[in-house]
Amino acid sequence: MSIQPKWRVVGMLWMVCWLNYADRQAIFALFPLLRKELGVGDVRLALLGTSFMWVYAVFGPIAGWAGDRMSRKGLIVTGLGLWLMVTVATILSHSFWQLVILRAFSGLAEAVYFPAAMSMIAAYHGPETRSRAMALHQSAVYAGTIGGGVLAAFVGERFGWRTSFGFFGAAGLLILLVLLAFLKEPQRKAERESAAPVSAASGFGLTLRETLVQPLARRLVLVFIGANFVAMIFLVWLPSFLYGKFHMSLSMAGVSATVYLQTAAIAGVLCGGALADRWAKKSRGGRMKTQALGLLAGTPFLFLAGWSPAITVLVLSMIGLGFFKGMYESNIWASLYDVVRPECRATAVGLMNSLGWLGGGLAPLAIAAAAQHFSMSVCLSATSCIYAVAGVVLLWNARQASRQGQQIA
Repeated sequence: MSIQPKWRVVGMLWMVCWLNYADRQAIFALFPLLRKELGVGDVRLALLGTSFMWVYAVFGPIAGWAGDRMSRKGLIVTGLGLWLMVTVATILSHSFWQLVILRAFSGLAEAVYFPAAMSMIAAYHGPETRSRAMALHQSAVYAGTIGGGVLAAFVGERFGWRTSFGFFGAAGLLILLVLLAFLKEPQRKAERESAAPVSAASGFGLTLRETLVQPLARRLVLVFIGANFVAMIFLVWLPSFLYGKFHMSLSMAGVSATVYLQTAAIAGVLCGGALADRWAKKSRGGRMKTQALGLLAGTPFLFLAGWSPAITVLVLSMIGLGFFKGMYESNIWASLYDVVRPECRATAVGLMNSLGWLGGGLAPLAIAAAAQHFSMSVCLSATSCIYAVAGVVLLWNARQASRQGQQIA
């Protein structure tokens, strides 16, 4: 039985997303090796993550604006090509500041991808399958995080950290060839015919109003900023936390920081996507209710992840946190698309992603500074308060959305 074209598109974009997140996690798993070779402390190492996040955030709205007006396939392919050049330069780099600059350029390359990809998936998938399609794509985030962390730590420990990026570069070249041959640009005419009439004033200014002034969208953005802040803390510092607190080897810390959390997240994101498509048929706030469930149920597991006195407790807490984190993240963009117009989709994603990563970019530095006065365990556990507040806000948003009626196609 052949796979429908709309699902083949998700599969191809899944590979790109996997590569992006494998590359991001690889650098964090290699922190202990970089600390020894470059002679830098935690705050400077945090700049490697922050430089990527802030450049990624700054170019997000620009990439989104382009995604609503230019070929989405062209943007995705161009971003991947730029990423390949940065990866080659990373292998050849020999100083800390060279790495910082290259991570910033990597953020620029990856910023081009996400708004265009989300808009393309939404063009191929209507409200009936949109959460499942975006949830399947989101599973690449967790698979890539696992692959990046495990592969980089394993290869880095044996052959040096540069060799790890050689593997990702080779994978990126193969994926680029697949996209050039098989990825097809969807017709925008069909999207616009299904949309509500828009005035001639539509454009970046309209998207700003719809995303930041319109209450439903604005609250989704605020929740995303908080959730991404927490996610970045765990993404950046969990391998080093396990390496230091539980005295694991570099490769074991890389495996433990990714496999339990991210494998559970894959299950959570797929369950969240299926549940949200079902709830969305009943009310406009169905996807947001799914997200709220994920954050509120994940709060106690988030607290335990930092507090855990033993590895067994830590593993159980990471599995629970990963599952419910995935349930929230399965509908980040599908919920946004329920409240913004189709012709504003890529720009809205770029803007929301930008603000979320600006907040996330502060997280590694904030934790590095706070850990100098409090333990890393305390800092990690304290982030559970963010999840709890964000979950309540999403419940309120879901209630307001349901009162307002049918979601936008």
